[in-house]
Amino acid sequence: MKKISLCMIVKNESLVLEKCLNSIKGLVDEIIIVDTGSTDNTKEIAKKYTDKIYDFKWVDDFSKARNYSFSKATKDYILWLDADDYLPKEEISKFQKLKESLDGTIDMYTMKYIYSQDKNGMPTYVQRKYRLLKRENNYIWESPIHEFIKPKGKIVQTEITIIHNKIHINDSNRNRRIFEKMIKENHPFTIREKYCYADCLYRSREYQNAIDKFEKFVEETIQNYNENKHYLYMALIELADCYKAVNDSKKEIDTLFLILKNQIPTRTCLYKIGDCFRRQKNYQLAVYYLELALNIEDDSNNPEYEKYLCYLDLGFCYYYLKEYQKAYDANEEAGKINKKDNTYLKNKNIYQKFI
Repeated sequence: MKKISLCMIVKNESLVLEKCLNSIKGLVDEIIIVDTGSTDNTKEIAKKYTDKIYDFKWVDDFSKARNYSFSKATKDYILWLDADDYLPKEEISKFQKLKESLDGTIDMYTMKYIYSQDKNGMPTYVQRKYRLLKRENNYIWESPIHEFIKPKGKIVQTEITIIHNKIHINDSNRNRRIFEKMIKENHPFTIREKYCYADCLYRSREYQNAIDKFEKFVEETIQNYNENKHYLYMALIELADCYKAVNDSKKEIDTLFLILKNQIPTRTCLYKIGDCFRRQKNYQLAVYYLELALNIEDDSNNPEYEKYLCYLDLGFCYYYLKEYQKAYDANEEAGKINKKDNTYLKNKNIYQKFI
């Protein structure tokens, strides 16, 4: 059986580190902890699980810290986690089965990553990440912020799920500070880094600044849509969200239709178009796009949540179109997906009075 090194970088993670290490300790053969300047008892917690703890001076560069952690690994494969990630109990057997199957012929394994959940535990944002990597391939992390590894070799997608367990933010201005340092040092931004900088502004709710960056990004990349599709699509979705935040529904719709002009529509895009028309009280058009969203094939990482949002909006639209049975039925479809959600329950109480 091939062996696994767990590599982590940490700083002031005393509230979450133990949960992370408890969830994975029996499944890996080596734990590498690289501390970038903790002032709490993070390292004391880490010592319960490993003696391979290293200090690394933080230089506002995640890739350097992660590459240092990888350099300390000695086993066949490297698994990386953040301190606020953990492997749920129901995923342990899946991980063990994967480990038993490791024979060195696969270079990279992806795992699902539940980045956020609603208060009922329903995933609201799910990604796929390259989590388990063959060490001898010498994979290198790139970019100071939102660091990444370029995929290469034979890749297998697993159904193993890691959950993000963010409790608090140690440094709310960290990402912005790193980007500004990159600008000051005349760092040549890649397409990915340009997108990530605009995304940083968007998530900081600096909507006008984000709009300026996203618009410039789109202008620079739209002529080669297919070549830049991955980041361009996400930029257009978030640009539309920015216009929504500043109440510019015309530009919101125009941005979403720019996606439709250049690629096969996704459920996310169609839902957002339908939702925009709903907010404009154009319920017939909203229904059209929401129904379309529900009936297309889509390879989203989180299809159930997107369907849930579509059904909620459909119920709302049908209610205002006075098609009360359809409103009730659509809301019940939402309830099948998230039966504890307060919006579903509130709408059910309203709609059932009219049928």
